[in-house]
Amino acid sequence: MRGSRNNGKRLWTVRVLTVLAACLLSPLTSAAQGDRRLYDELFLEAMCQHQKGNDDAAFDLLNHCTELDSTRSEAYFFLSQYFERLKKKEKALLMVRRAADLEPENPTYLETLANGYINNREYASAAQTIEQLYEFSHSRSELLALLVQLYERTDDYDKAIGALSRLEAIEGVSERTSIAKSQLYNKKGDQKSAIREIKLLTDQFPNDQNYRTLYATTLYSNGQKKKALKLLNGILKAEPDNINALLAMMSHCSATGDSAQAAAIAEGIVVNPNIGIEDRLQMLRQIVNESEAAGGDSVRVLSLFHKILAQPQKNGDMAILCAAYMRMKEMPADSVTAMLYKAIELSPDNVNARLQLVGYAWDKGDRNEVIKLCQDARSYTPTEMTFYYYQGIALYQQGDNDAALDAFQNGISVIGDHSDPEMVSDFYSMMGDIMHQKGMVSEAFAAYDSCLVWKSDNIGCLNNYAYYLSLRGEQLDKAERMSYTTIKAQPKNATYLDTYAWILFMQERYAEAKIYIDQTLKYDNDSSSVLLEHAGDIYYHTGDVEAAVAKWQQAADKINSDDADAEERRQLLARKIKQRKYLKL
Repeated sequence: MRGSRNNGKRLWTVRVLTVLAACLLSPLTSAAQGDRRLYDELFLEAMCQHQKGNDDAAFDLLNHCTELDSTRSEAYFFLSQYFERLKKKEKALLMVRRAADLEPENPTYLETLANGYINNREYASAAQTIEQLYEFSHSRSELLALLVQLYERTDDYDKAIGALSRLEAIEGVSERTSIAKSQLYNKKGDQKSAIREIKLLTDQFPNDQNYRTLYATTLYSNGQKKKALKLLNGILKAEPDNINALLAMMSHCSATGDSAQAAAIAEGIVVNPNIGIEDRLQMLRQIVNESEAAGGDSVRVLSLFHKILAQPQKNGDMAILCAAYMRMKEMPADSVTAMLYKAIELSPDNVNARLQLVGYAWDKGDRNEVIKLCQDARSYTPTEMTFYYYQGIALYQQGDNDAALDAFQNGISVIGDHSDPEMVSDFYSMMGDIMHQKGMVSEAFAAYDSCLVWKSDNIGCLNNYAYYLSLRGEQLDKAERMSYTTIKAQPKNATYLDTYAWILFMQERYAEAKIYIDQTLKYDNDSSSVLLEHAGDIYYHTGDVEAAVAKWQQAADKINSDDADAEERRQLLARKIKQRKYLKL
């Protein structure tokens, strides 16, 4: 016998205490006192060995207990647990059945035996055992509920109904038990009794139209359609907005081929403000599904949406559903966004609708609208990081670095365990970029470090961090490792290749730097002035002065006059070209 040292230890402890208590309270058997003492010692030692994880020894000791005294139940019970773990189900069931036979009033044994029968799909035996257990546990009504299921599985409907009657004697008549009994009578073929059960329930609540509707549907399903329809019409006359009666009538129309009337009832439910919103939404979804299955008549569906939305709305759910339908039908973006704006007008704190609007504005390139949507959203849902994220990016793209940094820093303040690591990582990465542009170098590097804590393979951050370290000539080994990660991830990205080549240059690894700068120029269709200058510097240090001067000249020709250091770089490049040698700023 092999077993895990800790597997099931807690469960075993509970069972050991239960069984030992039974042993101590049981009268002496006919076995000699000496044999009983030896049995007890062996059994206790088996329990100790199990607690220590020595399952082989415990198994052997329990077997020896059964050989020493076959009239004691506890050893058989615990042996059954071992056989169960060995996936020897039949042997396990035999052992626990033996324990239950020896001690037929032990609820632990009986419940374990019943579970074994159920697992083996021996439902009749399981029911018999549960009945035996219930004799000692009348307070456990859940045993009766289990008996109902077991008897139903064996098609013993009379006993299942009997178990439900016993349950009703304890808990009283309820909708759940009455419906269950009615269904069992139907399975048995006793339609009269099936109807009687629901009638008794209805009579208990004569003013409840829902129970009357249940009675009507029971009559209908059992062939008494004329009586059922008369009852349904009476219900709808007394309570025209009764959703259950309306659904029953709609089902009747569909069954009799009156699709026009069925559709009219369905549409009436959808536009009826006196019916709960969940029922209306469910019916609308059903209409949409049926419409799509029939070819997708959007005119009818949209007409329904407009009728509904013309009524006072408690929230934006219906408008959001309409927008989703429009998107499914690939309607123009302006139509969809108009409906989404209506949704947030009704429910300003609806995150889903606002996020969709941000997406549409982003795709449209309307950064001002993105900023406004996100700023408003922050007032209603200040813990939703996504709004800070898009607002910060939009502001950054508009060149408002101070406002962008403020948005990102506010977003960082709401980070929690639930936050998306990729988004948090990007927050810190963009903060680092902005801080570096503002000359806040130490703060930028701290932001980059935080970024990589959340996502160690944030490629954009790794590249920028590595490049900025190389420009300062600091931590070049760290910079080289980070930059190498980027080119392994994207070996044809010219920006990342340029960074890696430049770091190798700063490490005075000129021959390697040339390999990577050549690859950079190969994959870059429109090389920047800085990249060309890097290429010239690297070529110079590998001895190719002519190529270096040519690249410096190309770099000088491509200087952007709007750059802050444009004039300084232009003068330096002019000196490099004139003197035909590498010079630093």
